[in-house]
Amino acid sequence: MNRRTFLAASSCAIALPHLSHAVDEKLRVGVIGHTGRGNYGHGIDTVWMNVPDTEIVAVADANEVGLANAKKRLKISKGFSDYRAMLKETRPDIVAVCPRHADQHHDMALAAIEAGAKGVYIEKPFVRTPAEADSIVSACKKHSAKLAIAHRNRYHPLLKVIDKYLADGKLGKVLEIRGRGKGDRRGGDEDLWVLGSHVLNLVHYFGGAPRNCSARMLQNGKPVTAADVKEGNEGLGPLASNELHARYEMERGFIAYFDSIANDTTQNHGFGLHIIGSKGIIAIRNDRHPLAHLVPGNPFGPTAESRPWMPFNTPGPGKDEPDMKVIDELVHHVTAAKDLVAAIREDREPLCNVHEGAMTVEMICGVFESHRQGGKTVAIPLKERGNALARLK
Repeated sequence: MNRRTFLAASSCAIALPHLSHAVDEKLRVGVIGHTGRGNYGHGIDTVWMNVPDTEIVAVADANEVGLANAKKRLKISKGFSDYRAMLKETRPDIVAVCPRHADQHHDMALAAIEAGAKGVYIEKPFVRTPAEADSIVSACKKHSAKLAIAHRNRYHPLLKVIDKYLADGKLGKVLEIRGRGKGDRRGGDEDLWVLGSHVLNLVHYFGGAPRNCSARMLQNGKPVTAADVKEGNEGLGPLASNELHARYEMERGFIAYFDSIANDTTQNHGFGLHIIGSKGIIAIRNDRHPLAHLVPGNPFGPTAESRPWMPFNTPGPGKDEPDMKVIDELVHHVTAAKDLVAAIREDREPLCNVHEGAMTVEMICGVFESHRQGGKTVAIPLKERGNALARLK
């Protein structure tokens, strides 16, 4: 071995352990909450305590009592009343944007990305307008940041199993997808934002990108007018309806529908979507286990016997889920958090990424723009980048 070869080999021997340490180093997490204004979402703060590759280093909350409680809950000592100060001082690798109130999401996420965060995990709804989504997409691209949205079911391993079931033709020809919100007191556009965003994210997954949207919005059975528009709950922006019906032409050639009616008396059983094929229906019921059921047989043909609802788990229809730990981690956001960590390490997009989040916002705001135009079909992406209800006459 000559001197040059020896020095090169020695340098590698010194460098490799250092590189290994960098890969194994835990990612530092900063948590942003806001007690009384969306709080900490649905476990978006505590999930990181169950992700081995991360450690929570600080929390920010403008509410003094809420901040003290969060520090205790997260078992940390460092807390800030101003999230921007937290970002500047601690420089976290990942930022959890926890509040449910969507009017705070854009500024919090943008501040995290511009402060150098490698990843952001954000409560749904993502943001309130396509313009806000454009801003975050641009920031992620500029700073090479990864952003994931807390649509838990998007990470469910069953989705790929259903994909294969459809690809193998076992459901026959896919005719349409029908989605619904919870249909509780929030029915209409609040339901569309808060719960329908979960459903539309899955509609996008199974249907591909929507090409357009047509919709009608009603308040107490009458078409929504400017007089019905009010500032919505949870920082959602302008809202106006307690009933709505939307239609999307999907990239994969079929139609998808979304409907929400306030107090529809279904006891939330409609929350989710039905993939309707010529040989049966796959009913996906959001946030329940099992996530899906198969209803076999031509859905339009008469039958002498009732059609069973067969649990559809990862081994297939009628079979039990073999590993409930997988489902538990999914429900508590651990699966999504681990995927974000992997996306950062592998320099790839998270499963439910900023682009999927932006498309969900387009689908929601497409309802408002179509109604503003009298129910006309509007192309997606939308020309209108704000909330069209603010322009309703």
